[in-house]
Amino acid sequence: MPWNLDNERPIYLQLMERIQHDIISGVYQPGDRLPSVRDLALDAAVNPNTMQKALSELERSGLVYSHRTSGRFITDDHHLIQKMRNDIAEEYIRQFLSQMRELGFEGSETVEMLEKPLKGGKQ
Repeated sequence: MPWNLDNERPIYLQLMERIQHDIISGVYQPGDRLPSVRDLALDAAVNPNTMQKALSELERSGLVYSHRTSGRFITDDHHLIQKMRNDIAEEYIRQFLSQMRELGFEGSETVEMLEKPLKGGKQ
């Protein structure tokens, strides 16, 4: 998947979010070794120092840890990964509901609209 970065927000935050997304969505599994900083930076077309900052922040969050000579790895803490997954999903839902309210939809109307495609009805 391409690294769609924009200049409106700090690049390192976008890199963090992308790697975090890849972890919680299963692209990287718990215990997997991450590609090197240089490889990730090359893939994302960013400066290696920027990628290093993003990975350092992910280490602070506990999602990634490093072995001095072996590189960086994804945490084996399944509960942490699931918590982050749920937190992000809840934020997406809050944003969606806010946008629906801005469009003038009541909560019950939004639920009704969501139920149709979930039940296999016409979208």
